Amino acid sequence: MPISIELVIFDCDGVLLDSERLAVKIDARVTAAVGWPLSEAEIVERFVGRSHAYMSAEVQAHASVPLEPGWEQAFQHLFDEAFATELVPVDGVVRALEVLAEAGMRDCVASSSSHERLRRTLGQTGLPARFEGRIFGAEDVAHGKPAPDLFLHATATMGVAPEACLVVEDSKYGIAAARAAGMRSLGFHGGLTPAHWLTGPGARTFDVMRDLPALVATANGLPLP
Repeated sequence: MPISIELVIFDCDGVLLDSERLAVKIDARVTAAVGWPLSEAEIVERFVGRSHAYMSAEVQAHASVPLEPGWEQAFQHLFDEAFATELVPVDGVVRALEVLAEAGMRDCVASSSSHERLRRTLGQTGLPARFEGRIFGAEDVAHGKPAPDLFLHATATMGVAPEACLVVEDSKYGIAAARAAGMRSLGFHGGLTPAHWLTGPGARTFDVMRDLPALVATANGLPLP
């Protein structure tokens, strides 16, 4: 019998926040501007779920114009403006979080974003207080997703064994990281990521966030509605 779930670990972008759609559109504009034109589909394939540092280094390596360290700051206003006016939680996730909390389920955030970006983006949607003291970001570990380091750091800090954790992710890199950490996962494909990228051992996929509490209940035997 599987070990009961004690902790649900949420990715942020694309799982809590409907930010991937905004970011990918702007990323396509940025890569084109520096001479490495990529389609939105290519950006999703290469970068969704990876850290900002990884993407920045890849763009710097492939750009047809010289880019100095920190080059991306010249484009930051594009993201800031879009997020300030258009960023919202993923549809249904706020209620799903409430249902899990009412059932006594512990949770945390483990994201490839930096803490500074997480404070800014979660703050715009009123979610940071919901996860106060339980937010883990890219700079907390040396190796980001698909390495298991971030998830293992989160579980160690929370005092929960990896096998008692359930990861909610929307990227193939996040699902791979969960698997490498010895954790079960739920792959959310209600955004940009194709379902087949999120399948595999220990993973189950879903596309409507309101279904999340029932899926956690299935994994754990909790009496959730």
